[in-house]
Amino acid sequence: MDMVKAHFEVLDERFARVNGDEWMQRIHTGCRWTEGPAYFPAGRYLVFSDIPNDRVLRWDETTGSVGVFREPAGFHNGHTVDRQGRLVSCEQGGRRVTRTEHDGTTTVLAETYQGKRFNSPNDVVESSDGAIWFTDPSYGIDSDYEGHQAESEIGACHVYRVDPDGSVRIVADDFSRPNGLAFSLDESLLYIADTRQKPSHIRVFSVDGSVLSGGEVFATCDAGGFDGVRVDAAGRVWAAAHDGLHCFAPDGTRIGKLRVPEVCSNLTFGGPRRNDLFITASSSVYTLRVNFSGPRA
Repeated sequence: MDMVKAHFEVLDERFARVNGDEWMQRIHTGCRWTEGPAYFPAGRYLVFSDIPNDRVLRWDETTGSVGVFREPAGFHNGHTVDRQGRLVSCEQGGRRVTRTEHDGTTTVLAETYQGKRFNSPNDVVESSDGAIWFTDPSYGIDSDYEGHQAESEIGACHVYRVDPDGSVRIVADDFSRPNGLAFSLDESLLYIADTRQKPSHIRVFSVDGSVLSGGEVFATCDAGGFDGVRVDAAGRVWAAAHDGLHCFAPDGTRIGKLRVPEVCSNLTFGGPRRNDLFITASSSVYTLRVNFSGPRA
C-alpha cells in the first residue's frame, strides 16, 4: 500500500481547520480510469468502477484486498447506495440505470425516455422520497473506449429523475455535459457539474419536489474540469478536479483544496464514522482519514 503526502491548501480562513491524516493511502492502482466510489457500511467495503476495463472492483476494509465485484459490468460509471443498502449504478455501455438487489439480481430502473435510449448515464443520487436523479452525458457513446460508440437517440444531454413509481422525467435540459450531482443537506438545493462548459462549472438549483428552478453558476473550475460532487456534513461542497478536490463554502467561495497526484474523478465518504474520504483518480483509489464527515443518509 503506497503512502502519499496529504496537502490541504487553505484559500480562505473557513478552511483553516479542515484537515486529516498526514498521509493518504493509495489502496489500489493499475486501472485505466477509476470512477463511482460507493461505500457499504454493513459490509465495510468500497466498490468502484474501472470504466475502460469494463469492471467494477471491490476493496475490503477489513483485509485491504481488492477483487472483482462485477465483470463485465456494462461499463459502469457512477454509483450510489440507496436507503435500503442496495447498489444503484449508471451503466454507460448498457445506457441504463440499474439496481443490484440484496440477492444479487439486477433491476432496471430506467433505460429509455419516451421510447428513446439514454446516451450513457453518468452519475446518480437518491432523494429522501426514494426518487433517483441522474445525469446523462454522451461519454459512453462518443467512442468505444468506455462504452459503445453510437448516435444519440435523444439528441441532447439532460438530467433526469426516476419517480418511485418508475416514471421518468427531464428535470434540466440546458446542459452541455452534465456530470456529478449532489443534494444539499436539507435537499432544498441540487448541485450539478457541467464538465464541458468553458470554464467547467457547478450550477445550483432550487428543489421543489420533482421540479428544479434557478440553475445559476455556483462555482467555476480553475484546474481542468469538474467531475464528481459531494456535500459534507457541514454543508460544504466538494468537487473532483484535475489537481485534486476543491472545497466550496455554501456561498460558492472556493475555500480550499486537497491536492491529489492524479486527475480526480469522484469521491465519497465511508468508514464507521463517515470520516474516511475515498477518492477515485486516474488509475488509482486513495483514502484519507479526515476531521470532517459525510452526511447521514
